[in-house]
Amino acid sequence: MDIDEIKARLMTKATIFETGGIRPTNKLLESWFGAVAWSLPEQQQPEGFQPLATFFLKELLFVPAAIRHIELLTLFISEEIFDHLVEDDLSRFFEIRTYPSLKGLVHRSWYHDNIRAFPLKPRLVDNDCPAWDGGGIPLEVEEEIIRYENEEAMEYFDDIVEEIYAVHKLGGYPAFCQSGNNFGEAYPFVLQIASDNKAHFNIVDSGNFYFFYNGENNDWRVHCDFY
Repeated sequence: MDIDEIKARLMTKATIFETGGIRPTNKLLESWFGAVAWSLPEQQQPEGFQPLATFFLKELLFVPAAIRHIELLTLFISEEIFDHLVEDDLSRFFEIRTYPSLKGLVHRSWYHDNIRAFPLKPRLVDNDCPAWDGGGIPLEVEEEIIRYENEEAMEYFDDIVEEIYAVHKLGGYPAFCQSGNNFGEAYPFVLQIASDNKAHFNIVDSGNFYFFYNGENNDWRVHCDFY
């Protein structure tokens, strides 16, 4: 297995999101950070939770297989989470709403009290790579990388990795700050929420939230790490 074959095995697609840089339209299909912009008429902002993000999946060029049946995903966060970040699963501190259709939605102006809200600009990438200890490298590929490092003074991050996207994103690999964490094959990684300087949102020290989803049970798991 040569270097190009290793890259081909590892690199994958993701939809990454740039905060701001576009004028808000407040229309359907516009994703947001720091705000939840749409809901069904009977839904209200959950008590004790702040609006965190709105992700329209419909019409994106790439969406992870586990959530392709979802057209809109909205997230609310409890401020209590910051006293519990070392717990393995933080899903109880999120209200995650999924919508298989955009029919019947009404516009909302629900904003986080401490985050600067911005529309999100999506972009397709095809070169997302896993962190070395993030659990995304198949064993046989890892063995080849170690052989190259030992025999040819090659470095994984210098010679193989093209990009590790530590930004808001759908799909790809979790951009772990520390040793990786996962919840098994039944819960694939689908979403990352990153610290965001522009939005004045920091998870301890440039940390991330990682979301894993079991489609059969409509069940979420959430992990966090930071530097």
